[in-house]
Amino acid sequence: MAIYVAMEPPAGAGRNRAEETKLVRDGFSWLAFFFPPLWLLWHRLWIEAILAFVVTGAVSALGEISDYQFLSSGLGLLVMLYVGLEGQALRIAALRRRGWRETGVIEADGLDDADTRYGLEAGAAPSQVPAAPKIVPDAAQARPAQTGMALGLTHNPGRT
Repeated sequence: MAIYVAMEPPAGAGRNRAEETKLVRDGFSWLAFFFPPLWLLWHRLWIEAILAFVVTGAVSALGEISDYQFLSSGLGLLVMLYVGLEGQALRIAALRRRGWRETGVIEADGLDDADTRYGLEAGAAPSQVPAAPKIVPDAAQARPAQTGMALGLTHNPGRT
């Protein structure tokens, strides 16, 4: 099962927020791993893509100029691994910067299943959702009305 984060667009004139909601899969992305700058450009992460291009170019230049081909390969792999692992989180952060807000987390087998589950949850009226029962009782009801005498540090005069 995969985890999807539902991101709802900012309120605007004539926008159907439920229709434009994006579901972003949280987890490792193989395309982001193999093609980091292109994947970032595809998802409109411009600053991150430029940074990935610069770092990848610097790492490859390091391997060409000096005798550090092994180190250059390792650093390039680290850049690829970072974008593969954190690419979806970068997408979510970029959407937040643009005014989108996180409306839920869905566990589903695939994107279609997540979309169906989100649509069913979004369509439920608030009055149909039962109130959650109180698990922890109110502390004022659990405390006796008169504390009486106590020894040591537990005596609080004037408190009931």
